[in-house]
Amino acid sequence: MKPLLIGAALLGIAGALSAAPTDRSLLRRDGTPQRILSLNLCTDQLLLALADRGRIAGLTHNATDPGLSAVPALARGLPLHRGSAEQLLATNPDLVVGMPARGSAALAALPDARYPVLDVASANSLEDIYRAIRQVGAAVGHGERGGALIADMQREIAALPRRGRGRVAAYYQRRGYMTGTGTLVDDLMTRAGLVNLAAKLGKPPLAQISLEEMVAADPDFLIVESATDTVTDQGSEMLHHPALDHIPRISIPQAWTVCGGPAYARAARSIAAQIAQHDGGGDV
Repeated sequence: MKPLLIGAALLGIAGALSAAPTDRSLLRRDGTPQRILSLNLCTDQLLLALADRGRIAGLTHNATDPGLSAVPALARGLPLHRGSAEQLLATNPDLVVGMPARGSAALAALPDARYPVLDVASANSLEDIYRAIRQVGAAVGHGERGGALIADMQREIAALPRRGRGRVAAYYQRRGYMTGTGTLVDDLMTRAGLVNLAAKLGKPPLAQISLEEMVAADPDFLIVESATDTVTDQGSEMLHHPALDHIPRISIPQAWTVCGGPAYARAARSIAAQIAQHDGGGDV
């Protein structure tokens, strides 16, 4: 953008700020937010599960992407944005939610804005997910929905058998990246009774491991993103090398694990079912 255009854009933002209400309580009727804006994919999905649909003023453009969002159909028909300061001003929310929100470029560009902000911590475990659900549920005025969602997830997960029985699995991604400990995928493995190969090899949360290393490690299972079930490019090609053909696959949509949220239960059920199918025990 040329300097003159940048100056005009900044003047436009400043004018919008001066016209925006400074008392955010004016936008509330019953003590709960009326215009809630999510700043990232993970809080998109929490709002869709917990907030009144009519109070969702904006979700990210990824909310309707089935490759990234666990609930794309629920997001259709709702306002979408690309995280710009101009869109934030136009939406004029009375609650901004993000994971985290304060690190967003849109808010950084509006230092004088007084939008109430809810920072939600990144969820790398089931307990983190429950904490985020409680936090968002309370913020949108539906703590009871959060409690009910957690209870449903707890019942579903408690009923799943730990079919892994200590066998070793590797979450192997495009271009040879492997997910390590302290991650949501690692938490899912542990709940399924699997041991993360990354922990055995002393790898960090994300490490690149060669095909030769993986063949030598010879895990009992490879957990892969379902988008890589077929070869689409060079990045996914190595996952289909004949040297890995003998290792059973557990295929999970990336959309179920990219964010810590309600989809955790679906991922846990799918992992248990695929292990059972491999062992000849049928579905969970």
